[in-house]
Amino acid sequence: MSEIIFWRHAEAHDAEPGQDDLDRKLTVKGQRQAERVAFWLDRNLPQQCKVFVSPAKRAQQTARCLARKHKTLKELNPDATPEAVLAAVGWGIQNEPIVIIGHQPWIGNCVHWLMFDAVATMNIKKGAVWWLQSRDRDGKPEMALRAVTTPELL
Repeated sequence: MSEIIFWRHAEAHDAEPGQDDLDRKLTVKGQRQAERVAFWLDRNLPQQCKVFVSPAKRAQQTARCLARKHKTLKELNPDATPEAVLAAVGWGIQNEPIVIIGHQPWIGNCVHWLMFDAVATMNIKKGAVWWLQSRDRDGKPEMALRAVTTPELL
C-alpha cells in the first residue's frame, strides 16, 4: 500500500508587473488557510512521511506551516508535467507516504491520472488536500480516495 497526498498552495497574491511568478507570496487569508490545513494534516499524517515542495515562495510558505521536514524539488515548478512530478518524488518506489505541495494544473492532472488512468484537467481549489491510497485488490492495483478537504471545511 502506498499513499500520496497532494496539497495545493494556499491563496497567493497576483503577480505584480514584472514580478517572477516564483516570487508570489501568500495573502493573509492564504496564510490562515495553510495553517488550518497543516494542523489537520499533522494530526492525520503518519509520523514517517516524505514531504516535497515546489521552489515557488507561495508553496514554501504553505509548507512551513506543516511541522515536518521537507525537501524542495525544482521539478515541482508551476509548469511541471504530471510525469515529471511523479518521477521526481519517486511515486511507485517510495515506501513512506508522500506529501507534495505545489500547483495547478499539475496537481489536478496527477490526481486525475492516478484515479482514472487518463490524462485530463481537474480543478483543485487553493489550499485543498487530495489524499490517495494505492493498494492491491485481488492481485490488481487499485487507487482509492482516502480524503479530500479544503481550508473552508476545517
